[in-house]
Amino acid sequence: MLKQTFILSILLLSLFSQRSYAQSNVIDEVIWVVGDEAILKSQVEEQRMRMQYAGERINGDPYCVLPEQMAIQKLFLHQAKLDSIIVPESQVLMQVEMRMNYFISQIGSKEKLEEYFGKSYSQIRDEMKTMVRDQSTVQEMQKSLVGSVKVTPSEVRRFFTKLPEDSIPFIPTQVQVQILQLEPKVPQDEVDEIKSRLREYSDRVNNGDSEFSTLAVLYSEDPESARRGGELGFMGKGQLVPEFANVAFNLTDPKRVSRIVESEFGYHIIQLIEKRGDRLNCRHILLRPKVSDESKNEALAKLDSIRTDIIDKKFSFEEGVQYISQDKDTRNSQGVMVNPMTGTSRFEMQQLPAEMAIEVNKMSVGDISKPFVMKTNSQKEVVVIARLMNRVEGHKANPSDDYQELKEIVEESRRQDILNKWILKKQNETYVRIKEEYRNCEFEYPGWVKQ
Repeated sequence: MLKQTFILSILLLSLFSQRSYAQSNVIDEVIWVVGDEAILKSQVEEQRMRMQYAGERINGDPYCVLPEQMAIQKLFLHQAKLDSIIVPESQVLMQVEMRMNYFISQIGSKEKLEEYFGKSYSQIRDEMKTMVRDQSTVQEMQKSLVGSVKVTPSEVRRFFTKLPEDSIPFIPTQVQVQILQLEPKVPQDEVDEIKSRLREYSDRVNNGDSEFSTLAVLYSEDPESARRGGELGFMGKGQLVPEFANVAFNLTDPKRVSRIVESEFGYHIIQLIEKRGDRLNCRHILLRPKVSDESKNEALAKLDSIRTDIIDKKFSFEEGVQYISQDKDTRNSQGVMVNPMTGTSRFEMQQLPAEMAIEVNKMSVGDISKPFVMKTNSQKEVVVIARLMNRVEGHKANPSDDYQELKEIVEESRRQDILNKWILKKQNETYVRIKEEYRNCEFEYPGWVKQ
């Protein structure tokens, strides 16, 4: 939302910034003053290096663009203080833990993170907390300024008629899909084998023969956490699947290992690391039961027979979903898939599971695919038939077919207009001093340098 590139660029910390500019031999200096807040050359240089490292493009001279974006942020933060806008600390901490966990997942360990930044973990975390709090505060301040922007259908149509031909947005191909899903049976001996291995790992840890983290690195089938010794990072109960959360949050002894837990991802054992209020950090080892080719073939054959019965009109696709499908997410919605990114039933092709996109791409509206195997979000192998409900080919937007998309564009334009006017007004009301060599810039918002 909105043209505050600097605010979004704070997220670039999750892509590993260069070590602090302050550690170099360059002498620091104040280059801007906004109100009673200073912008240092080191801050600009550090932000430039972060963005360069992450491959983020800066449109213009970074020593012009970045200080201006920092100044804009300071205007919003100052107004937020005047308006007593405060972001809940719990919200800040949740975001910090998510981002710190992401850092560690990318670089491999807390120790490597400290080595890379040249700072202790607590220092990195404290800096992240400040940045997240500022970012969230600015977002809340912007929301309070733009309020609830609403536009009418006639305003959307007027906006569209004034758009130059080359500015009309392109809407990618979108599809709506129903699915009927079966889960191939996992042989009991496979489940028994997995549980036996997990019990062995638990015994080795409980007896002091092995470290849980070592076993996680060697054997866990959750690759992201495995390279961190199975560590998940601090999470709230709602961030974990219920079966896992119920056991993890009842753990009290960091030296002991939980019972075996079954979830949609597979089978886990869990070790507590630390609790902080309503958040918890733990390790886990995940093993996924393997579905045999025989089981998959049986499910494929069963679905092929069901598909034939639907085509022969012995029952409808919707009836098949109601009585046969094993997908809890679509069984009560007649098999209609919902796009988690938009909350609607429309998917762009790249938003579908890869195996499904291949099948749907070959289908016409009303077609029912042959059965195929695909992986769910939890990496479980399932067998599916899909029915293509609707396809809207990629096209330039028009008010008849794409009203909602155009409405969102108009609303965003209105929000940005409100913020632009606010920034220009605050420029005139705020003391700004810019060092001489930084004044000769093409600023996005003229008015920083008083004539």
